[in-house]
Amino acid sequence: MKIIDIELGDRSYPICIASTNMFTDRLEEKVRGETVLVVSNTTIAPLYMDYVVGLLPNKRVETLVLEDGEIFKNNESLQKIITKLLTLKYNRSATLIALGGGVIGDLVGFAASIYQRGIDFIQFPTSLLAQVDSSVGGKTAINHPLGKNMVGTFYQPKAVFINVDVLDTLPRREFISGLSEVIKYGLIRDRDFFYWLRDHKDAILMRDKTAIKELVARSCQNKKEIVMEDEFEQGSRALLNLGHTFGHAIEKNMGYKGILHGEAVAVGMRMAAIVSEKMGLMSPEKVAEIEETLTSFLLPTSMKEQFSFDAMWEVMLLDKKNTATDIRYILLSDIGKGVVMGNVPKAYIEEAFHMTMIKDA
Repeated sequence: MKIIDIELGDRSYPICIASTNMFTDRLEEKVRGETVLVVSNTTIAPLYMDYVVGLLPNKRVETLVLEDGEIFKNNESLQKIITKLLTLKYNRSATLIALGGGVIGDLVGFAASIYQRGIDFIQFPTSLLAQVDSSVGGKTAINHPLGKNMVGTFYQPKAVFINVDVLDTLPRREFISGLSEVIKYGLIRDRDFFYWLRDHKDAILMRDKTAIKELVARSCQNKKEIVMEDEFEQGSRALLNLGHTFGHAIEKNMGYKGILHGEAVAVGMRMAAIVSEKMGLMSPEKVAEIEETLTSFLLPTSMKEQFSFDAMWEVMLLDKKNTATDIRYILLSDIGKGVVMGNVPKAYIEEAFHMTMIKDA
């Protein structure tokens, strides 16, 4: 087992990465009370609910299964978790366990942060995207009709348990989607990791266990360093949003249907690279290399145009990184060097939109 410690004083916690069932003792020691509620969804629960419940033989464990999908990351699902906790009469000593991908992790983390003013929760991520990104760092949220992740908190888990074996049952499209968040680390801060990914592309796409464990560990290490430097996203943590300003707007305008989060982020990262070139930050050759890398990992770099630039712009105006007077963008000055920039001409954004959105013939 590999352990990466997130060091945040009294909010510190371990990320435990393994490829076998090695979590029983560590999981139980992170549950300080006697009561646990494991929350999952209709896709993951039949596969792994019994496995996780079995890791807690000495606890009173109840379960809750929610609908699967980004469209269910909403207040209704949040209230189902709260209602279940109240019905069970769970108090502040209870622990929530999030068993699923990013949607479940965000929902359960948010519920834990507000139930009786805060109870413990543990992340047990089952998607690649959640294992390398969303389960680490304490961001929790639900979506609002006007924008993604607009209602949430910063609230750290007590532990993150990553079993890479569960990726064996992850649909190929979702596995590939998660790779966008992995490539992101290489682009914003870890050039060596970017080229390691390129060199190990075939093993990664085949889900070779050795390659996957290394990929997850290096991603989590990058996330750890950023979170420890800027837990509440006042500065450098914003770099983790490379491609997300555009990607979230794409998801919102598509009603969270027909495109996965990582796919939208991949398109968004290409848009960010194009804008970086137009701002004079990066050469056309680097932009082409980024596009080629995304494509080689079977990620989209363009999509059929299904909404207008004006519709995308309206959503971007609500982005959480914005200042009172300007949209802040995460751009690139080189592979491995992300930058936060304002004062980007709207015309550059519109050009990037039209370069990545393909009209019907």
